[in-house]
Amino acid sequence: MSNKILVIDDEEHMCWALEKGLRQEGYQVLTATRGHQGLELIKNETPSLVILDLKMPEMDGLEVLIKTKDILPKLPVIMVTAHGTIDTAIEAMKLGATDYITKPFDLDELKLVVKQALMVSQLQTEVTFLRSELTKKYGRIVGNSKAIQEVCTLIEKVADSNATVLITGESGTGKEVAAVSIHHLSSRRDKPFVPINCAALPEALLESELFGHEKGAFTGAVARKLGRFELSNGGTLFLDEVTEMPLSMQVKLLRVIQERQFERVGGSESIKVDVRVIAATNRDPVECIKTGTLREDLYYRLNVLPIHLPPLRDRLDDIPLLVMHFLNKFNPGQEQPISPDAMGLLFSYNWPGNIRELQNIIERAVILSQGQEIKAHHLPKEIQKKDIPPVESGSDLIINFPEEGISLEGVEKELILKALEKSNGNQTKASQLLGITRSALLYRAQKYQIKL
Repeated sequence: MSNKILVIDDEEHMCWALEKGLRQEGYQVLTATRGHQGLELIKNETPSLVILDLKMPEMDGLEVLIKTKDILPKLPVIMVTAHGTIDTAIEAMKLGATDYITKPFDLDELKLVVKQALMVSQLQTEVTFLRSELTKKYGRIVGNSKAIQEVCTLIEKVADSNATVLITGESGTGKEVAAVSIHHLSSRRDKPFVPINCAALPEALLESELFGHEKGAFTGAVARKLGRFELSNGGTLFLDEVTEMPLSMQVKLLRVIQERQFERVGGSESIKVDVRVIAATNRDPVECIKTGTLREDLYYRLNVLPIHLPPLRDRLDDIPLLVMHFLNKFNPGQEQPISPDAMGLLFSYNWPGNIRELQNIIERAVILSQGQEIKAHHLPKEIQKKDIPPVESGSDLIINFPEEGISLEGVEKELILKALEKSNGNQTKASQLLGITRSALLYRAQKYQIKL
């Protein structure tokens, strides 16, 4: 199907000339001599590209451009301008125009500009599609908090290097997701990503899993087996919980990383591989060196590009995004709501199990709520419990219950207002006075429509 081009120019002879010339190139061409006519065609015909004159009566080109970007933000627009209005054309570029061409122009010149703009637009569409497909297949790091965006930026920077990466972070923070992201942003993306959990296997089996074995190497070795290093040749090997690896295996691993070759168990042939190693641990590697469970030389060999994943309690701003992500995962195609009280409890919880714990809790809530709104009672008991500090002797906190009772939400709103007043509007100080995180304060302020 040929591309559809819309020409918007108040000069009818210009519309006629461009229509004739562009049709010769195989394009479908639509024309409009007024801005509002062009906008209607954009809404109804969805063109592939717009050629827009800057100077027009009633509605000028800049106004048409702005409205066009509101309708189709990614639609390429080429501005046509006279020599005296080049500065305005540059302003149009800042507003989202793809390119501009000055009158008088050669038709062949315009055809080339159109061809290039369509090519760039098509490539951008393909890249967006491929990224979307990779996201569906491999997952992605979810979050907009400063802490997680710094991690994402670092991942993009290190992805195309061949240097080893050491990812640290508590259990459940998403270390394997980060490793997968590095792999699929790298030039090795078309080669295998091979994970292995170093804590899940005893030493004898771990050596065979990593390096493979020859037939007859040990009892039960009835055939040659390729190890993870061979299977990941050209790609990425992910060593999860590397600090749990026995010291004797750490020596062998260090040699393979340095020399890029090894022998299978029971074999004598040296096998060369091209593998990018990414390791991860939920322990402090420096402490592991001090206790003698991690070789110092291996640590420095792995820690060329360190990445630390923050715990969920340090990125509470990401909880709403993560909740929506898991709701879509466990209840695809359905917009399942979650009550403000339930979301408030998620903000208040300390999250010892991090993102993995949140994922399990949302999966449980989806099952228990049976497609209805997720409420506080759908969450585990440990999250529903709120640790309320005892009132110390001499405290000025006095609670008098009237006969008709009180509104708990009203009390909470009043406490937030009092804390903000006492802290002179300082959100961090107010959250400390209330014994909650700043993220929880922001959520409650939004819930009660309190202006900060």
